[in-house]
Amino acid sequence: MTASFAAEIGPPILLTIQLAAITTALLLVVGTPLAWWLARSRAWWKEGVGALVAMPLVLPPTVLGFYLLVLLGPDGPGGWIAELWGARTLAFTFTGLVIGSVFYSLPFVVQPIRNAFEAFGERPLEVAATLRASPLDAFWNVALPLARPGLLTGAVLGFAHTVGEFGVVLMIGGNLPGQTKVLSVAIFDYVETLQWAKAHAVAAGMTLFAFAVILATTLAERRWRRARVG
Repeated sequence: MTASFAAEIGPPILLTIQLAAITTALLLVVGTPLAWWLARSRAWWKEGVGALVAMPLVLPPTVLGFYLLVLLGPDGPGGWIAELWGARTLAFTFTGLVIGSVFYSLPFVVQPIRNAFEAFGERPLEVAATLRASPLDAFWNVALPLARPGLLTGAVLGFAHTVGEFGVVLMIGGNLPGQTKVLSVAIFDYVETLQWAKAHAVAAGMTLFAFAVILATTLAERRWRRARVG
């Protein structure tokens, strides 16, 4: 069973890692400027945007998955985009999984980065301005280094949350081996077919992974704070 199980679970593991890595990279690219704007903007409607970003924290995954399925389906924008290369839909594809994962994990990346931007206040940026640094220079050379703990936390949480997704990925990706069958869906598949030993093995591995992520993030943040104080 060991050799056959390893060959069987290998593709979902690789697909999960690939999905989490691509999603995390996109989340940092999209989430960092968004977090900066939420931290710095004085627009009265910014908290409305912040609430929209945070909605996946409280929305049932099936609700978000349903609306994403509609948007990515053949009659939604996803279908129109897919027609550009001759496809009918972005649903039940790896691309659809990436899009859904970005939406679902966005608050887990934006919130820590926003908190980090807000934590250091105005003073460092004011000093940078007196030294004739442009706003872009101040962002790259002052704000981002000071917000490094938030960036680290956001990246780790975004990656880990994507690895553990179930409801959204099942709704928009289904259970297609080699294409959309990630680890969380594999567990569901094993339970549904009463393969309890395999379900236990995958679930235990994901539990250990979650523990390691939380422990590593906590230790890294503590080390960074001590280095900063020292």
